[in-house]
Amino acid sequence: MLKFFRRSVKMNHVFLLFSLCFSGFGFLQGVTSLGINYGQLGNNLQPPDRVLDLLSSLKLTKARIYDTNPQILTSFANSNIELIATVENQMLPVVMDPQQALQWVSTHIKPYFPATKITGIAVGNEIFTDGDKTLIGYLVPAIVSIHSALVQLGLDKDIHVSTSNSLAVLQESYPPSAGSFKSEVSGVMSQLLQFLSSTGSPFWINAYPYFAYKDDPNRISLDYVLFNRNPGMVDPYTNLHYDNMLYAQVDAVVYAMFKLGYGKIEVRVSETGWPSKGDSNEIGATVQNAAVYNRNLLRRQMSNEGTPLRPNMRLEVYLFALFNEDMKPGPTSERNYGLFQPDGTMAYNVGLSAIAKTSSTSSTSVSLTSSATKVKP
Repeated sequence: MLKFFRRSVKMNHVFLLFSLCFSGFGFLQGVTSLGINYGQLGNNLQPPDRVLDLLSSLKLTKARIYDTNPQILTSFANSNIELIATVENQMLPVVMDPQQALQWVSTHIKPYFPATKITGIAVGNEIFTDGDKTLIGYLVPAIVSIHSALVQLGLDKDIHVSTSNSLAVLQESYPPSAGSFKSEVSGVMSQLLQFLSSTGSPFWINAYPYFAYKDDPNRISLDYVLFNRNPGMVDPYTNLHYDNMLYAQVDAVVYAMFKLGYGKIEVRVSETGWPSKGDSNEIGATVQNAAVYNRNLLRRQMSNEGTPLRPNMRLEVYLFALFNEDMKPGPTSERNYGLFQPDGTMAYNVGLSAIAKTSSTSSTSVSLTSSATKVKP
């Protein structure tokens, strides 16, 4: 009986694998470039026009901001930067009302579009794991209202609506095929996934292998989380081999969505990064590790890689973050995720400048492409 049970579990996972691997071929072709998170919790940051110059010099064409700062939206007009704007968490109870959502979009988005290439709106950030649990109930109504406002204004074909989620929404993530959502969020999560599926919008995940390593450095291989050469791990139910944790985390999300009945939604990484400095108990937060993580991730993106579960789709990734932000609360690491210091000098050399120079002289498209589109064989 036990042998039969194991065989049944194995067959179910094989079916999941087959279904999920081929579900990616239904995706629409997306825009292609690596993104970066442009946070503003600092009192000494460069003005937006200087930031635009920095992004342009690095050949980066995607950025995500955590509000709708009018200075940024104005400064980025008539540039090639595609922006994800954000409805801040505290605004969810307001914009869940359709009229308020229409007013918000009319005030914060429409005046700047299309001169400023706003391609997405994130309604809240990590709502499911926010300290204010009342926000969860507002999330889907707010998303639907914002999308309806875009439809009413004729902007829905150009601007998608989603929300960024912490990896903590998962009950299980190891092995990836065991990926599942926590029971306490599964109800609202199903509603969110229904919306994303019906509108063709992506599921955004903030995924940080650093946290897993920090919490258990004796059991988790540093090379595995840094994308260095390592034996990796094999999912015992799918036989898929993983040589880095980020891809395993992304695939765990794909499996979790499939188990709720949604196997074709694209997963994008809205945040990932590594701190260059931390407190004494923040193991691994060093300049060397931060440089290695981000440099290796860039190399993977340049190779047009997908995850083991969806190898034919490049994974869209937004690095966290552009700048070190001195006003962020929490441990020291929170203020040291930036690739650059507030004055625009490099916090460490991740190799972006060299890649930018290469892309400007090469006939091939090597501008840090990382969209979840089919990869040519």
